Amino acid sequence: MKRIVLLLLLLCPVLSALSQGTVSTYEATPSGESRVYDSETMKSKILNGERKYAIYLPPGYFLSKRSYPVLYLLHGGGDDQTGWVQFGEVQHIADKAIAEGKATPMIIVMPDANTGVRGYSNTPDGSWRYEDFFFEEFMPYIEKAWRIKPEKRYRAVAGLSMGGGGSFYFALHRPDLFSAACPLSAATGPLTLDDTKRYAERFNMKANDTQLEAWYKRHSVLELINAMPDDQKKAVRWYIDCGDDDFLYEGNSLVHIAMRKKEIPHEFRIRNGGHTWSYWRSALPDVLAFVSEGFHQP
Repeated sequence: MKRIVLLLLLLCPVLSALSQGTVSTYEATPSGESRVYDSETMKSKILNGERKYAIYLPPGYFLSKRSYPVLYLLHGGGDDQTGWVQFGEVQHIADKAIAEGKATPMIIVMPDANTGVRGYSNTPDGSWRYEDFFFEEFMPYIEKAWRIKPEKRYRAVAGLSMGGGGSFYFALHRPDLFSAACPLSAATGPLTLDDTKRYAERFNMKANDTQLEAWYKRHSVLELINAMPDDQKKAVRWYIDCGDDDFLYEGNSLVHIAMRKKEIPHEFRIRNGGHTWSYWRSALPDVLAFVSEGFHQP
């Protein structure tokens, strides 16, 4: 009888989640270990189709009813939602950081940005509206489907390369939603309006000069920082990391200088390394520790 009661207690969180439609049947095995699922899907009206994402669930997720902080972790160009799982070793690194007390248990969500099309931003001509999808459909869906704390202080964003650019855009556009942002080896957007025009030509976008200028002002990280209101300077905690041999070193350094001049608090790291997965794997433990500092009570 005691065994039956114990089994029912273990199953309660899982059965509750199943009744809410938040987990699929293949996930419903009681376990204290972390889980990663890399082919979850949701439907998007904005992007007109199914969108994939991967998710890391911390140890004990299925044995509890508690809600968790969330880190949205963005992949780079040429990858998809499995990049951080397969090459970034997110499960191993997160498990280790949590076990050692360097990071708080959190859910890590890794969306697919369909890099063969446009990436994380809306395009100048409006043909690809990923940012709209992320804020209007993806985040609300994720934070309803999984046990995630919905407040700003428990939400962070990070990413590498193109995903580092996405981290900048998302946190600079919506500082009301993120407590921390951690761009790694980030693509910092066009440095000039001419760069934007070349981008539009590359993807054969039929955008006029007015649309291109508006897109430039919204996706040049330097432009966004220089235009930041004084009351937003401390809205987001920033951790920026780029290798000294990275081809994106210049843009990240210019962002650091602009933030210094603007007196925007931030952490800036230049370490030995290039634009490689070994560099990003070595950066992830510090990212998890940094966002965890904001998740905790001061």
